[in-house]
Amino acid sequence: MIETLTTRAKVRQFLYILVPILITQLAMFSMTFFDTIMSGRYSADDLAGVAVGSSLWMPVYMGLAGILMSITPIVGHLIGAGEQKKVAFSVMQGVYVSLVIAAMTYVIGLLLLMPIMNTMNLEENVRRIAIEYVIGLSFGIIPLFLTAVLRGFIDALGMTRTSMIIILLSLPLNIFFNYVFIYGKWGFPELGGVGSGYASSITYWLIFFLSVWIVHRQSPFATYRLFYAVPHASLAKWKEILLLGLPIGLSIFFETSIFSAVTLLMSEYSTNVIAAHQAALNFASLTYMIPLSVSMALTIVIGFEAGAHRWADARRYSLIGVMIAVSISLLCTAGIFFFRDQVAYLYSTDREVLKLTANFLLFAALFQLSDAIQAPVQGALRGYKDVNVTFIMTMISYWVIGLPLGWALARFTDWGPYGYWIGLITGLTCGAITLSIRLKLFQKRKASLSA
Repeated sequence: MIETLTTRAKVRQFLYILVPILITQLAMFSMTFFDTIMSGRYSADDLAGVAVGSSLWMPVYMGLAGILMSITPIVGHLIGAGEQKKVAFSVMQGVYVSLVIAAMTYVIGLLLLMPIMNTMNLEENVRRIAIEYVIGLSFGIIPLFLTAVLRGFIDALGMTRTSMIIILLSLPLNIFFNYVFIYGKWGFPELGGVGSGYASSITYWLIFFLSVWIVHRQSPFATYRLFYAVPHASLAKWKEILLLGLPIGLSIFFETSIFSAVTLLMSEYSTNVIAAHQAALNFASLTYMIPLSVSMALTIVIGFEAGAHRWADARRYSLIGVMIAVSISLLCTAGIFFFRDQVAYLYSTDREVLKLTANFLLFAALFQLSDAIQAPVQGALRGYKDVNVTFIMTMISYWVIGLPLGWALARFTDWGPYGYWIGLITGLTCGAITLSIRLKLFQKRKASLSA
């Protein structure tokens, strides 16, 4: 990361950071994407089971991992302020916090997984697959959260290409393990969709070990000497990480868990409807990696500029990020609309599932513009360390407006399951509007202070 003086230089540096993040996020999500597709090719029950299991797991993981995203702005502010010697201590405290979060995740799973699954009106085989898939994933929880901290450190240095290389090296292995465990190759048991959970866990461990080796041995990371000392636990630093990270994690949780809530509510429909809904949602989540990547890149560059109190430069980066996200989202909207039948065929060959998935994808296309605004704006606010109001706005938009509206439309109109998607789109739109207003007011205040 370097200080840039012109808009052209900012665009160049932003793209240098963004592109590897985007490739990394697409590769990370591709693990769940291939889990879903390869399970769907095994059977409709496995598609539904893995989709339900991943819809329960993802908001929990995204929310808790979101807490650890605070490492990026914390390290970014330290580097921007020229306090590199404090970086290693902060990152190691993040490692401690990640272990505590991993332990909490196991407790949450033990207490809530079965009660939640029992509330869903699923066919017994689908329920079994979903539960066993989550159990398979659970073996990779510890390395997953530890890697989140190391990646936050790597990205804060602007070395996003390193994260990209790590994930790209591991993705083919994940597909290979999926093939082995789902279809029972070379003497391994044929586990169906459940096997994809174990395949992902093995991959998470490989990613972690590779990340540790790079941070420990490769420049410029080795100069920070992360693992050369084991510092004592600092409750003051934990407090800083959690005060910044909890609102981030809760914001992400409320945004992603609403989709899981919709899945729970849609369990009253047939297995084919659930499978089609989850297939369309899975693809919409894939395209969401674009604005999410822009969001993460904005957190890095704005954190760097804010640490040096260059408020005008931070504001210019936020405009660049939103413009890029909106431009790409328009292309995604057109692509989903015109190729929805081909996309549906990726997930299933069942005629009814194909038709329903194509219909759901029409609504997924409408997601794109709202996501392209609200995600980058959230990333910009995180770079400023402004997270508390963002959390409240996100909760109201999704849970007070979006979900109740979707439930009402599904229950009391002819829209049926499509009503939930209308509610989701409304919630995302409300979030995009309110967060944009918040960012504008925040930047105006910083500009006046600077003046």
